[in-house]
Amino acid sequence: MSQLPILYSFRRCPYAMRARLALLASGIQYEHREVVLRDKPADMLAASPKGTVPVLVLPNNEVIDQSLDIMLWALRQNDPYGWLEHQKEALNLIAKCDGDFKFHLDRYKYPNRYEQDGQICDALVHRDKAADFASVVNLEMTENCYTLNSCLGNKYGGCMPFLRQFSHVDKTWFAAQHWPHLHAALADFEASAAFKTIMQTYTPWQAGATPILVNVRK
Repeated sequence: MSQLPILYSFRRCPYAMRARLALLASGIQYEHREVVLRDKPADMLAASPKGTVPVLVLPNNEVIDQSLDIMLWALRQNDPYGWLEHQKEALNLIAKCDGDFKFHLDRYKYPNRYEQDGQICDALVHRDKAADFASVVNLEMTENCYTLNSCLGNKYGGCMPFLRQFSHVDKTWFAAQHWPHLHAALADFEASAAFKTIMQTYTPWQAGATPILVNVRK
């Protein structure tokens, strides 16, 4: 049994990204296991049959397989940057992100996947619906005097990987929107040491491989 938590993750998955952000902020050491989604390891499926990342397996064999729960678990162990200071507001915003915004984001990014019975999925309609959430975030950042630390806190850290995904579908259109604080937040996020750390590329994990340890204390 591992003496450290084990995180099954996929580099580009926004859910896994936000889990890695919180683990990084908490400073908790863990073993990273990069997953190939088309060939999911049997150990991960045994721990969490739903088969989606992220999955965190604790040393006592407890399994946490929802990204928000992983964030909250990590920050409740150690929260040196005070990410949980506005937990109620954070959870409300993340609920909107994971609900309507994610629904419309998926259909904007992958409209062909959602065409059924000859009905066309209009990507631009869903883009406009998703834009409502982006406008809300931009307004909140304006009113709260946005800083990078607030962007990477639990309130925005839980949403930034998804907003980043939204911004990348059509970068020209996104840049033309009047969201100055959101644009600044995303630019700072992508330039941050935290983002570079969580987006490191790892070799896909195989049983018996040398463990990849993250947040190793020196």
